[in-house]
Amino acid sequence: MSHAQPRGPRLPAWTATLTWKAALFIAVMCCALAALLGALVHVSVTNQTVGQARERALTRLEDVTKAYEAGDRLGPGAGVDPPGLPARLRELAAGGERATMVGPRDSRPTMWAAGPADGGRAIAVEVDYAQGARTIDGLDRAILGSSVLAIGATLLVGAFAVTRVTRRLHQTATVARRISAGDLDARVDDPRTQEPQRHQDEVAAVAAALDTMASSLQGKLQSEQRFTADVAHELRTPLTGLHAAAELLPPGRPTELVRDRVAALRTLTEDLLEISRLDAKSERVELDDHHLAPLAERAVRGSGLGAELVVVRDVCVLTDRRRLERVLGNLLANAGKYGRQPVVVTVDGPVVSVRDHGDGYPAYLVEHGPQRFRTEGTSKGHGLGLTIALGQAAVLGASLTFANAVDGGAVATLTLPYEESDATCAKGADGTA
Repeated sequence: MSHAQPRGPRLPAWTATLTWKAALFIAVMCCALAALLGALVHVSVTNQTVGQARERALTRLEDVTKAYEAGDRLGPGAGVDPPGLPARLRELAAGGERATMVGPRDSRPTMWAAGPADGGRAIAVEVDYAQGARTIDGLDRAILGSSVLAIGATLLVGAFAVTRVTRRLHQTATVARRISAGDLDARVDDPRTQEPQRHQDEVAAVAAALDTMASSLQGKLQSEQRFTADVAHELRTPLTGLHAAAELLPPGRPTELVRDRVAALRTLTEDLLEISRLDAKSERVELDDHHLAPLAERAVRGSGLGAELVVVRDVCVLTDRRRLERVLGNLLANAGKYGRQPVVVTVDGPVVSVRDHGDGYPAYLVEHGPQRFRTEGTSKGHGLGLTIALGQAAVLGASLTFANAVDGGAVATLTLPYEESDATCAKGADGTA
């Protein structure tokens, strides 16, 4: 049995931005470069300073050794086995070698130089190394300070440059989201794409590609919308004549079938015309204050399904009565055609839900919304009713969602725009007492 690994603390959202990642990358690279250059300079200057001190110490050791061999008096800072001489250096000198070493002398850095003397002893001199140590410490502080300043300046310049790029990317992403939401007139219009002779960077190339795609998509959709509208308009005249001719046929089963098919074609044509108007965004709403429960009751009666109406809380909404009844009528018709009884309509404030107890909506419809004439497997599809309901809901400024109930059945939920302070329905505004 596997166990889920515990996740670490979730980082803030801003850490996922390109600006932050670029700033972190620049900071790391600057720190690495500063550390490398600082180490090289530190090693070079330290070697030079230590080398100069070593040369002075060895030169003086040579002079002191000559004086010691001649029996002359040794000067200050020189002696045989002097106190404070590092033990390791004493061992090297007693072994017959000349060597130098930096060590403390009365809490001061000192360069020691030692060589062999008679009797297995060591003759040594000391040279003050405080100035060299101060030089190296000052150099280290200067390297650290200049590195901090350089990193800060680089971060500011880099963040400014990256922010300019990310701002353009953000604008492109915003336009892409507007296009996906249905605003096909949205364009990036990057100035760099307006001048053909100007070289384009990658962001400009993406913006130009997005604008081109949006224009192409808009053209294709407009062509499809015109085609749908033209077909629907062209079908209306012959269907009207066909309907009149069907009324003249003698009564009988064949006549009923013809009239039924003609009525279905007329309904489909009207639906196509309505969709073309919704696609063209030419619909205009006529808003007024209405109580929601009476409108839902009228839609239930008009459906002829015998659906149950449950009013949890009635409210007054500012809406287009005809369009709202159209949405509820389509939802009820879909529930009656593709679902099973009982069908329940619930009014709870500005939210109206229509539920049946059938097999539920197809997975694609719940995930992506209704799609015209699409079928799933052996199902009969969902025609144009839900597509029209979704379009009319958008015209009303309402949201329409589709889901499947846990215990079975399809649930369509219509949420109308509503503010408690705007509820100004007069008594009887909907023809009710």
